[in-house]
Amino acid sequence: MSPNDIKELSIQVSLNGLSFCILNRTSNEIEYLNRLDFDSKLVPFDLLNRLKTELSVNTVFTDAFKEVLVVHQNELSTLIPSVLYNENYKADYLKFNSKILKTDFLATDDLSINNSVNIYVPYVNINNYIFDTFGSFTYKHSSTILIDAILQNNNSTNEEQVFINVNSNTIDVLVYNNKTIQLINIFEYYTKNDFIYYILFVFEQLQLNTETTQVALSGKISEGDDLFTILYTYVRHVHLAIPQNSFTFNESIDVSMHLQHFLILNSF
Repeated sequence: MSPNDIKELSIQVSLNGLSFCILNRTSNEIEYLNRLDFDSKLVPFDLLNRLKTELSVNTVFTDAFKEVLVVHQNELSTLIPSVLYNENYKADYLKFNSKILKTDFLATDDLSINNSVNIYVPYVNINNYIFDTFGSFTYKHSSTILIDAILQNNNSTNEEQVFINVNSNTIDVLVYNNKTIQLINIFEYYTKNDFIYYILFVFEQLQLNTETTQVALSGKISEGDDLFTILYTYVRHVHLAIPQNSFTFNESIDVSMHLQHFLILNSF
């Protein structure tokens, strides 16, 4: 690798784990890809300490990065059509489906792909530390990454499709038709029964047909595991998402694990 190579760092933070990805823009190669899953759900203070530890002990993070992105993954977000959005009412929009405090800092991501605004609560302590460590950086909510990635690659059918991204204890569920989002939500689960309950609840509420609706999966799920098996028991057309990444991968990276890193690989 040349010392003049242009590199970008993406860090995905949640109370259940951390993910890191380094892209060499010069060679268009993913040089580093790793995820740390926590044994239990942390509080933001402990999450910051885990992040500090990882960044300080791993020499890959001592490189100079042209761009640094932090992806905040939590359930504290809501999507508003741009034509209805008023900056003065950010808290009012979000409090309808998220428990927020008056002191919470609210951020927004603009989604031009479907003319919407994503309102969310970032981890401010994480942002402050990243700024102190790397200087200027960008941050987004994980649902922004998910929506943009899915709608960019949709096949423009006139039927509802479901995309489910599986995390350690949460699932991101996106129901869409072409560039129109019918639903996006995050559900917390602890057992496979929780997992299938929320998915079937979405099917029921949106009157989706379990025999015909296409369901694509990414994240911590694989064919034949307990989550995939119970989903396929109730929903007929289930498949793992086809990767759309245009990068090459360093030989040290297990490419078969790309779907588990769906969000962070689509953050560049």
